[in-house]
Amino acid sequence: MRGKRLPKPTPAELELLRTLWRLGPSSVKQVHEAQQAERPELGYANVLRLMQIMHGKGLLKRDESQRAHVYAAAQQPGSMQTKLLDDFIHKAFSGSGKDLVLAALRGGRVSDAEREEIQRFLEDTRND
Repeated sequence: MRGKRLPKPTPAELELLRTLWRLGPSSVKQVHEAQQAERPELGYANVLRLMQIMHGKGLLKRDESQRAHVYAAAQQPGSMQTKLLDDFIHKAFSGSGKDLVLAALRGGRVSDAEREEIQRFLEDTRND
């Protein structure tokens, strides 16, 4: 997969990836059971089909050595988050990370505790 740019996951695919990152390599049955806690209406066939599509796109790896195929995310969460964030910053903030941070700080989405943590981070990295 190195060098090949994976497609951006849809919201449903991203939700499934979060489940796999939390569980680790899993069968469709395990992913379906985990997702049913939040979405009881979600059918097994829907999860199976989505995982097959994601495998075809390269978002999931599949181990076919066992009777029940085991799926795993093709990318670690940090790598996927960085890719999505880069795309978002480019589209929504004309590539400016500063504008993204200021919008988050001004928008009331950052708690006082998070502001303190950000401040400590900035002070620590200033000395590097």
